[in-house]
Amino acid sequence: LLVSPSSSSGLHPAVMLLLCFISSAACTSLGFTEEPFERAGKADGYCSRVLRAQSNRKESNNEFRLRVEGDPDSYQPGSTYRVNVIASSPSYFRGFTLIALKEGAGGDKDDDYAGNFRIIDEDETQFMTNCPHAVTESTPRRRNNIQVFWTAPPTGSGCVLLKASIVQKKIIFFQDEGPLTKQMCEKESLYGDATDKPLLDCCACGTAKYRVTFYGNWSEKIHPKDYPRRANHWSAIIGASHSKNYVLWEYGGSASDGVKQVAELGSPVKMEEEIRQKGDDVLTVIKMKAQWPAWQPLNVRAAPSAEFSVDRIRHLMSFLTMMGPSPDWNVGLSAENLCTKECGWVQKVVQDLIPWDAGTDSGVSYESSNKPTVPQEKIRPLTSLDHPQSPFYDPEGGAITPVARVVVERIARKGEQCNIVPDNVDDIVADIAQEEKEEDDTPETCIYSNWSPWSACSSATCEKGKRMRQRMLKAQLDLSVPCPHTQDFEPCMGPGCSDEDGSTCMMSEWITWSPCSMSCGAGIRSRERYVKQFPEDGSLCTLPTEETENCVVNEECSPSSCLVTEWGEWDACSATCGLGMKRRERMVKMPPADGSICGAEVLEVEKCMMPECHTIPCLLTPWSEWSDCSVTCGKGSRTRQRMLKSPLELGECTEDLEQVEKCMLPECPIDCAMSDWTEWSECNKSCGKGHTIRTRVVTMEPQFGGDPCPETIQRKKCKVRKCSRGQGNSDDKKRRKEQREKRRSKQVKTEVTSEHPGCKMRPWSSWTECTKQCGGGIQERLMTVKQKFKTTQLSSCKERKEIRACNVHPC
Repeated sequence: LLVSPSSSSGLHPAVMLLLCFISSAACTSLGFTEEPFERAGKADGYCSRVLRAQSNRKESNNEFRLRVEGDPDSYQPGSTYRVNVIASSPSYFRGFTLIALKEGAGGDKDDDYAGNFRIIDEDETQFMTNCPHAVTESTPRRRNNIQVFWTAPPTGSGCVLLKASIVQKKIIFFQDEGPLTKQMCEKESLYGDATDKPLLDCCACGTAKYRVTFYGNWSEKIHPKDYPRRANHWSAIIGASHSKNYVLWEYGGSASDGVKQVAELGSPVKMEEEIRQKGDDVLTVIKMKAQWPAWQPLNVRAAPSAEFSVDRIRHLMSFLTMMGPSPDWNVGLSAENLCTKECGWVQKVVQDLIPWDAGTDSGVSYESSNKPTVPQEKIRPLTSLDHPQSPFYDPEGGAITPVARVVVERIARKGEQCNIVPDNVDDIVADIAQEEKEEDDTPETCIYSNWSPWSACSSATCEKGKRMRQRMLKAQLDLSVPCPHTQDFEPCMGPGCSDEDGSTCMMSEWITWSPCSMSCGAGIRSRERYVKQFPEDGSLCTLPTEETENCVVNEECSPSSCLVTEWGEWDACSATCGLGMKRRERMVKMPPADGSICGAEVLEVEKCMMPECHTIPCLLTPWSEWSDCSVTCGKGSRTRQRMLKSPLELGECTEDLEQVEKCMLPECPIDCAMSDWTEWSECNKSCGKGHTIRTRVVTMEPQFGGDPCPETIQRKKCKVRKCSRGQGNSDDKKRRKEQREKRRSKQVKTEVTSEHPGCKMRPWSSWTECTKQCGGGIQERLMTVKQKFKTTQLSSCKERKEIRACNVHPC
């Protein structure tokens, strides 16, 4: 390839080895064998031989260098970068090898290699045949630059070494440190003290309660390219705290039907059904409302949040939300572990989010028309090099600017904790902070200042008084929506007094009720709270930390009854405004023992009323292509459709979802049309052999390539009777005489009367020209009415028409 066999004896051994990897034929022609490597272990494959070949090298003097565009010092897991191997002028190289190796790895097994290369120009580069982890040249020739894409490995891969070797004449240039080696380490993780993902088991005790808050940063200012100004939004957020046995979504996995509906339509309904069907693998369903538009200042609209719990089994948290409009793009967390290595609970997680592709639609821009991906592809993060029409495209590669940030904070713990490392001060403060904020029912159209501090109590004794706080109404965006009060009051007592048995304990809020103690019939359930702050005088708290109440599950406990779980929490209202529905569910734990059908209700639905609806623009997909015309010729119609992408609960959309228009194709062929056959004529001979004919006429000539017309005349033989001797001649004389009389009648210009009394007729018109030159045609003549007498009936006086055959000789 690079040299002739006759010159191989002077080649550097590493050059010959590289030639072997480029072409096995070159190995044979050069007399280079693989015997030295036959003594190597079985696990030592071609890739490790490439590395050993590179060990025979000459240090370069900065003639060649490996560069990652943007010159980053670290990589974002899953992001794509452009990698260049460059020769400084006037230097050049003929061949090269490029690999990405985990730092400290030997390269003798697949796990030693990090990330994936992607070919940009197949005429320049290709994957090495015997070492698919390496990229090499397609053809050896002089060059001073090559480039490929490299997608960084997933989280937890550590530092990576991008290494290049250069073949120039008989020398391989390669360096462990210097211009041909680039070290890139993973960006610092924001997972707090969480264990490395994925964590299979958790050793923490008790339970913990968290609040997740979603901050959308997707705005025209930060992501200006093709930003959809009219319909940008985040869909309703759906997720869960769950066990390791359930995966909502993950990179490299396939999107479920629920994930597909969120990704393409922004609908969380199917996803929630899938989550609830997982039973004990799910502890809490996480739901947050949709956000229209996608971004607003926090002083105008608070960031959406939700609370959830985790325990030793269900210590992972996942969620997702759709970027709308988009083909199938989402953001979210997958299996975020909240259990620490020290058997405790993570205090806080902060994660910036980039969009990912669900693999169900092949669109490349926000408002691409629907293009279902068949077969469905794996879930993957979007990169800045996916497609030039992508709103995130950057020809230099690099990480996509995050479109959102999620913050997960621990707000409470319950039960005995078993972590062996004491909490830090910040962790303790987080637990004694207020668990529950008051529900804020303020309409989004009312903008207030913050609440002022509480005033002093109106009572200085232990008699009950009240205290007040105030806020100012700064703006009312919709005058039809009333804004609530600007003052707030709450009961209080003087310093040192308490309305709860003289105790000055600070207690947490009650934690959710436990399951009923009985799965059938009457039982007991309990809930707990704990002391957040003891009295300053050191006395004990006398307030209860646990309370119980009666509960009934499966009232009928006969063999024909089935066992069901307790009712779950009510779902959020199906409508974000106006009248909607909400539901709650329970599940059948055990069917009736006697095999009968379970009659217990497992679903309850009731109405719910949300604030009055306001106009929300319809979120529609672009129009599809026009369908084919409904006919194959002539006039027809064609249609095109579009789909509603905004959730139905946002209100009815009155926009047309289908359009119809007329279409015109070339005229349809019209076949020849004929009249019916006439009756057979009389035999043309009064005796002996003769013939009789019948005719028909063309009522429609063929058009636009239609079928041609068939024959218009038919004849057949006839024989009336046998002629007597000499009769034939007399018949001929008689016929000639009749013809002479007819000719004389044509010359007479006098009028004749009709055979019908009461009418005066004109003479017969001349015969028309024969319709055919041969093969049998027809002629016509007419006798028209000239005068009708007053006594004549209408039906007794009418025109006459005669038809005769002509040109009956064969063509």
